[in-house]
Amino acid sequence: MNGVTGRMGLNQHLIRSIVAIRKEGGVALPNGDRLVPDPILVGRNEAKLRDIAAAHGIERVSIDLDACLANPADAIYFDATLTSQRVAHVRRAIAAGKHVYCEKPLAPTTAEALDLARAAQRAKVKHGVVQDKLFLPGVRKLKRLVADGFFGRILSVRGEFGYWVFEGIDENQSPQRPSWNYRKEDGGGIILDMFAHWRYLLDHTFGEVRAVQCSGATHIPERVDEAGRRYRVTADDAAYATFVLAGSGGEIIAQFNSSWAVRVYRDDLLQIQVDGTLGSAVAGLRGCKTQSRADTPRPVWNPDEPNPFDFYDQWREVPDDGVTANAFRVQWEMFLRHVAADAPFPHGFGEGAKGVQLAELGLKSWAERRWVDVP
Repeated sequence: MNGVTGRMGLNQHLIRSIVAIRKEGGVALPNGDRLVPDPILVGRNEAKLRDIAAAHGIERVSIDLDACLANPADAIYFDATLTSQRVAHVRRAIAAGKHVYCEKPLAPTTAEALDLARAAQRAKVKHGVVQDKLFLPGVRKLKRLVADGFFGRILSVRGEFGYWVFEGIDENQSPQRPSWNYRKEDGGGIILDMFAHWRYLLDHTFGEVRAVQCSGATHIPERVDEAGRRYRVTADDAAYATFVLAGSGGEIIAQFNSSWAVRVYRDDLLQIQVDGTLGSAVAGLRGCKTQSRADTPRPVWNPDEPNPFDFYDQWREVPDDGVTANAFRVQWEMFLRHVAADAPFPHGFGEGAKGVQLAELGLKSWAERRWVDVP
């Protein structure tokens, strides 16, 4: 596991996925066996790695990636390092014959992502990219509603994502994201980061993305890094995008606002509203509420009188489906079963390349101020 000293690598992948799986006796395999992952933590800071390992009952750490890749006993390489470093690491892992699972985006460019996909196919190694939003309880509920035909013909999807990331100038408010996220040269930028999510979420929940129109922005031009130094922001920190999706009953219009410079006035950091001819739904990370056609109020525009409706009152909570496990852990268990028992795993490098492609086309749309088709 390379990159577990970072926030996502540590909290979601190590503690809430691998450590949790180990504590509960491993992943159940189809033949009745249980697979218990035995991680080796890899990085540049040995002292930090040893502290993390000691805190979570892990025996092995290393600062020598090549030595780790040379060990045939470790079958899987996982990467949660900087986007700018990922391609080189994954190439080395594939060359060493490792199955590879990694964070998104798979690469900084579509060409590099496709090259990794082809290399993995040639080497006959299994490969996967994190697509955690598909396994959030709120999104699973949306998917269920789509499958049940609740919406009728889906007309539109609207997503709001983001929160205020502190710049580092306030004494008591340190930034919640690492400084490299705001440097384009290090693989930063919200378009590259988040369009990879929106691609798989839209493709696999509503319909394939066919076109994109995007306007990006760098709202906050200067921030403070981990060493307390001011630096110039070179990457986008907000994106305002419209997508055209291929729906079963006609085109679906999807709008997503993504921002690290917005204050939250909604129920969750991610909120998605879906409107259809027979009903609508609003989902967050965990919850989802619906309004059927029969429960839809009939407002009439009249700014001269107080609003007579409680617009929240006609919405109904969608019950849980019994799956409430951490979304990252759910996908980790799928990948481990994929490697150990050849269980299905549809989230390979080809899917990861699609996410990078949408980010590149979004940046192209912004630069050229026009709609761009998604091949």
